[in-house]
Amino acid sequence: MHRCFRLSPFLFVALIALTSCTTVPVGAETPQPASRRPSSIAKEVCQPKAANLIHDVLGEAAKVSTPTWRNHLYTCHYGYPNGTMVLSVKELSSWSQTYGYFDRLGTTLHRTIPIVGLGQGAFRVRDGSIVVRKDWKVLLVNVVGLPRQFGRPPAGPEEIALAVAGVIMGCWHGD
Repeated sequence: MHRCFRLSPFLFVALIALTSCTTVPVGAETPQPASRRPSSIAKEVCQPKAANLIHDVLGEAAKVSTPTWRNHLYTCHYGYPNGTMVLSVKELSSWSQTYGYFDRLGTTLHRTIPIVGLGQGAFRVRDGSIVVRKDWKVLLVNVVGLPRQFGRPPAGPEEIALAVAGVIMGCWHGD
């Protein structure tokens, strides 16, 4: 007997949203080190385009907070009437820094399972949030502030985090 993964309507919409972001560049670029200001890639997570795509996937409109930039961590809150989701991007300056930060998050946030095919490495944590590594950046989709069922159609935090991470990764094509 074979087990099949059934794609929920919620995740199907997320996959469609992935194709609507941007086109993939032809050549690979070298990752850029963290600088005094956040990169345009880091800022994408809080921009109206990302918010609109996330709205399309979740079926819920959010008020996106003014982003913060501290210690090379770009963060904004997606505020909903009944909860909050936090997106953050840590910018680093080398592969060793990136792997180290990614691994520390895994330990600190209690990594549960790896997510294959998302970014260059990804995992789920105990609370359902998702951490994704891409080049010298690490994305955290923190869903701890959302209710157990959220969105239209309703989904659990694990599905929401995965769908949102997929939307963001669909927009990131390198530095």
